[in-house]
Amino acid sequence: MKKFLLLIFLLTGIKNLAQDVIFSQNFLVPETLNSSFTGAIRSSKVGSIHRSQWRNSGLKTNSSYVFFDTWFEGFKTGLGFTLLNHTESASSYKFNQVNLNYSMAFQISDTWFFRPSISVGFGMKNYGFQNLLLEDQINPGNNSINTTSIDPLLLREQRTFFDFSSSILFNNENSWIGLTMRHLNKPNISLTENGNVPLEVFTSIHAKYYLPFLENYRTWFASKSKIYLLSNFMLQGSFNRFDFGAQYIFDDQFSLGISLATNPIKNVPNNPFITSVSTFAGIKWQGFRFGYSYDANTTQILNTGGTHEFSISYDFAISRRYLDRFKCVSYF
Repeated sequence: MKKFLLLIFLLTGIKNLAQDVIFSQNFLVPETLNSSFTGAIRSSKVGSIHRSQWRNSGLKTNSSYVFFDTWFEGFKTGLGFTLLNHTESASSYKFNQVNLNYSMAFQISDTWFFRPSISVGFGMKNYGFQNLLLEDQINPGNNSINTTSIDPLLLREQRTFFDFSSSILFNNENSWIGLTMRHLNKPNISLTENGNVPLEVFTSIHAKYYLPFLENYRTWFASKSKIYLLSNFMLQGSFNRFDFGAQYIFDDQFSLGISLATNPIKNVPNNPFITSVSTFAGIKWQGFRFGYSYDANTTQILNTGGTHEFSISYDFAISRRYLDRFKCVSYF
């Protein structure tokens, strides 16, 4: 019975933990969406985002993301790195991954650019199974514990793997659309000694579209305001999600937005269509960008306490964006 429960726990954990971390502020910190944003504002920038999820339950998880990238104008290329750390309190699961990103930019028309990129990463996951006591380790004759086991379910404490991803991005002065495909090599993430569990390819199609209708109003407030439509469809194995919403930006300094996370392809009939509602806000100040978001769960599985995210980033050459803005990707 113990082995059966252990097997169920393992298979469930592998299924859940194979899903990529999704940040609610991906339109405030688009580096989490698409590696083609590397160097996309033609300067060097650094930042981080921290996500705290389900804080009121025993299933609390924390995710932190750090990035740095820069732009080489003479080569029309961007180079950067990202670091992701993810921990779960209930299972002692830890995941770390560092990626090196390389992007390029090609002008394909008077107003549109094409930005392909590649990302190479090294991942490490640890489940803390060193604290697990298996049946054949118990010696009832002398009340001792063996340090080794021949149990066929013996698990690896740690798994490391290489990862390969690629993205593309099309942008003009105000709008963009992108495609990201992660884990193209389907690395083995199994925690059993001789197991083979390929990490499913994560696909994301995302867009930010500028609505120009405020340009018809010749007022000071309308001239300072911009409204965008946001969308992001994600697919990974049996997991699917479609986020859509809107963002309001005032004077390129303040931002407010809301998005809905939906389950468009229902694998479980009773699952609700809308799974969570996310609100986010951002502010710019002298090259700094600060962001906060809160997710409210619309399902009634338990009292999760919602999800909080905080982000901060800094642009080392903020003035360059205004010299030739159409060559940069517009994002807050």
